[in-house]
Amino acid sequence: MSSFTLLPGKLKLRAGVVSVRGNYREHNEDNFYVPGRRSVRHDSTSDSHCEQATVTLEPRNVFIVADGMGGQQAGEQASLMAVELIPRAVARRLGNDEADPARIKEAIREAMAEVNQEILGSSGAVTEYTNMGTTVVLALFRNDRAYVAGIGDSRAYRLRDGRLERLTKDHSLADALLEAGTISPEELPNHKYKNVLYLYLGSKDARGGPEDIRVLDVRPGDRMLMASDGLTGVVPDNKLREVLATVDDPQQAAVTLKDLALDNDSKDNVTCLIIHAVAES
Repeated sequence: MSSFTLLPGKLKLRAGVVSVRGNYREHNEDNFYVPGRRSVRHDSTSDSHCEQATVTLEPRNVFIVADGMGGQQAGEQASLMAVELIPRAVARRLGNDEADPARIKEAIREAMAEVNQEILGSSGAVTEYTNMGTTVVLALFRNDRAYVAGIGDSRAYRLRDGRLERLTKDHSLADALLEAGTISPEELPNHKYKNVLYLYLGSKDARGGPEDIRVLDVRPGDRMLMASDGLTGVVPDNKLREVLATVDDPQQAAVTLKDLALDNDSKDNVTCLIIHAVAES
């Protein structure tokens, strides 16, 4: 777990992150990326080895949460590939001064499509990695804007002026049925296809990258949550909003939400990344 201070343009970003194996899983197949730090995951539910650090970076910041899936070590490998390769692929396509939103969106889409092909290639070449895949939720901060994209069911939210807004959609079969009007919103949470994904990195349908990329202005006071479904699948939105609104330290907020997920008997790995935008002093 880590706490960081980052500098994009006229804003500072303070970030806290935690990733744990959870209550039932043998391995932690989640990974995350925060600029300047490796993904530090814990194969327990303990905070006893909490790592904390503060770094200042140039205004080219990408944040990622990835939730791997597949047998043996395949899920962990797929999510690790995502968090290691996507930032490099984005950086190759964007200069430090790139400000055109269309070009930035194109770079994100191309980078995620490239890594999708890398995961597909490894899945076909290595027996232990057969059928591996990973969800990805990404936020890129550039020139006081945030570019947010998701593939799978890891999510991003923004809290602004007390209102919690979900920024990504889940790519599960149940959500597709809801969108088509086949099932009702009340049926969705417990539907048998809620955790069956039709789109993720490592799937042929993701060859074009993310379907949607949100472009958001960033203001002082904005708070963003990025998380795997081990958190968002068990902690209701009203609790997410409450913690984001009332806990002023992003690292403590991440730990608090992780604890809520475990207390609510989350059956998956839990990764929570929180970013606060604050005015540069």
